[in-house]
Amino acid sequence: MSNSAFAFDHVHLISRNPMAAAEWYVEMFGAKIARESETRGAPQIFVEIGGMTIIIRGQRPGEDPSDPKPVTQYADYSSHNEWGTDHFGFMYQGDLAAFCDELRGKGVSFPVELKSSNGNTLCYVAAPDGVSIELMQC
Repeated sequence: MSNSAFAFDHVHLISRNPMAAAEWYVEMFGAKIARESETRGAPQIFVEIGGMTIIIRGQRPGEDPSDPKPVTQYADYSSHNEWGTDHFGFMYQGDLAAFCDELRGKGVSFPVELKSSNGNTLCYVAAPDGVSIELMQC
């Protein structure tokens, strides 16, 4: 049973170039930059897409974030498991293959190309700062 006291709020990303990352989500997915602020000495950009918020912030004074591992090609994505956040996903309403072609035309790379399994179609997109995004269609 789900606990109704909880509601999804946001995904929080740390970026070397928060505005460039925010603009990537706008250009590639049609997201909207809702607001910008500075918190604890770093820019924070709130990006809205599909009923969710992605907060993209820069490096705070005194922080030394480690480099992300590069998103690479995986023949079988299940062989790529790491502790922590692996990816986040969007359910796509529309022609996912056509949308992927559009993204590919904009230079987006796909560590996992579009594939179908058990009635679902999915792929993984390489986003800025080592973020991996699953696009899925049922």
